[in-house]
Amino acid sequence: MSAIEEAHRRHWPQVLAATVRLTRDLDLAQECVQEAYVRALTAWGDDPPRNPAAWLTTTARRLAIDAIRREATLRNKLPLLVVDEDPAEPEPQTDLLRLVFTCVHPALSRDAQVALSLRLLGGLTVAEIASGLLVQESAVAARITRAKRKIATAGIPFRVPPEAELPRRLDAVLEVILLIHTAGHTAVVGSELLRPDLSAKARDLARLLAGLMPGNSEVQGLLAVCLLTDARAGARCGPGGELLPLAEQDRRRWDPLLLTAGLRAATAALRGGTGRYALQAAIAGLHAQAPDAQHTDWAAIVTMYDGLQARWPTPVVALNRLVALSMLPAADLEALLAQVDELARDPGLERYPYLPAVRADLLRRLGRHAAAREAYLQAKARTRNAAEIAYLDRRLRET
Repeated sequence: MSAIEEAHRRHWPQVLAATVRLTRDLDLAQECVQEAYVRALTAWGDDPPRNPAAWLTTTARRLAIDAIRREATLRNKLPLLVVDEDPAEPEPQTDLLRLVFTCVHPALSRDAQVALSLRLLGGLTVAEIASGLLVQESAVAARITRAKRKIATAGIPFRVPPEAELPRRLDAVLEVILLIHTAGHTAVVGSELLRPDLSAKARDLARLLAGLMPGNSEVQGLLAVCLLTDARAGARCGPGGELLPLAEQDRRRWDPLLLTAGLRAATAALRGGTGRYALQAAIAGLHAQAPDAQHTDWAAIVTMYDGLQARWPTPVVALNRLVALSMLPAADLEALLAQVDELARDPGLERYPYLPAVRADLLRRLGRHAAAREAYLQAKARTRNAAEIAYLDRRLRET
């Protein structure tokens, strides 16, 4: 990976956030940041600066100042973001939090919040977002455009909300951070299973949020999920780059520092409550503490999924709960298969690749190999990540 690519993956949201504070215009800020990266191609050559983020931020803000001066008359007639006047230069983390809360302002629809956050915070392209959300690129582009227009015309402030407003604004922030992390955990498209840059961005955002709301159990839960999931990253691929499921991973390759920090955050989350993210942290923690798949406390994991399904009743949670149930010693695989088939009727899972993959695994364990092969092929048809396709191809050869 070139220095420019690495800088784009690591520093895009921070550079954008610092530039937005100056321009008070999301479109202009994006244009200036993009131009800064273009100029870096020539200016850096084979010798990138010691602090790429500072170089890019300075360049983008200088470009923004030039643009503002050129367009001063026009800008006086346009709606701009409301930015708090702050005589001191804020920390980059403050600007980043401001951008997060702007992207998920309650005046925006959930679809707009998600699309805008993935674009501005995650740095994903419109095509990548569309592929991940299973919608048309034109729909994603329209959502982002409408969101930016709404932010400007409605006078949505570029600020971290007052402490009294944080609890009611929190759910949307947690959700978009988890979406960014999920996009890093398994890349929607491409030859690589992981997007470590996105996972790192999500971890950083979760840590910033934990610093802002240190006693909130759901924030601690999200942070734990990010840390414990990322601890397994080094063991998730085989020698050829193919996906290795949890049961086949060499747990000695899990990151002990991330595991320790994740378990600490999970413990803090569960002490404070049993919300959606605290329960997800508990599930990740149970996996992290098990010496192997065989000795995992699947009964406890099922109990956690029962609680999660009660608080967050989505078809994906229901499917994951059935997977956990299938790992119990006395599991009735035929009954579980029937429940998976019932879930398949949910329109939300119509293009979800993991549903036919789960179905195929149950069929394989039941010895119904022809039906299992057909289900693996269905999963493969819905999958766009090469590492996951390689895993499904291996299952097809083995079945």
